[in-house]
Amino acid sequence: MLAFRCPCDSRPIAAGCETTANTPQPATSSRDRKRPARKNQRMRQFWRAWLPGPRHGFARGVAVWGSPGFRHDGEQLADVLADCRNLRAWARARGVDLDDHPDSLARLDRALEPSTEDDRRILEMDGGLYLGTTMVRHLPGARWHIWSNGHPVVKLHSGRYLDVVAIVNNLADAGESHLAALYTDAAAD
Repeated sequence: MLAFRCPCDSRPIAAGCETTANTPQPATSSRDRKRPARKNQRMRQFWRAWLPGPRHGFARGVAVWGSPGFRHDGEQLADVLADCRNLRAWARARGVDLDDHPDSLARLDRALEPSTEDDRRILEMDGGLYLGTTMVRHLPGARWHIWSNGHPVVKLHSGRYLDVVAIVNNLADAGESHLAALYTDAAAD
């Protein structure tokens, strides 16, 4: 049998029990107000550990699926993710050569300065993969890593994971492109 308590005091809820402004409320300290958040956090961790499935939610924008060996073959994975056809065609039409070198990120940023809706869509689709490809090819120890949900991220030598696809999508949504600055930040790590 479940027993529910009235929020105004500790007596069991009965028909006609109402909380009114005249009813004195129990005093709560700031420590008591913090407890539910900690309880919720522990409960969330318990359920996350118990539930099967991807630990990182749904893949956003890009997902990589294949045989288990494919996920661990760094060269083949880098070649597949380096494709970025739409972004390369868009840049070629504007006279920007994307050669997977860090300098090309600055050229791409300049080409995206007066960005339109189409420019942002192209950047959302392939910009994160191009940034990740540049990092993997030029930063020592950087490599592609596939989360359990199929989402590709860049794992830096320091052990830090960069979700380049989500970062660039957020920048594109805001109408910005700071790909060269993101690369510089990762290189300093």
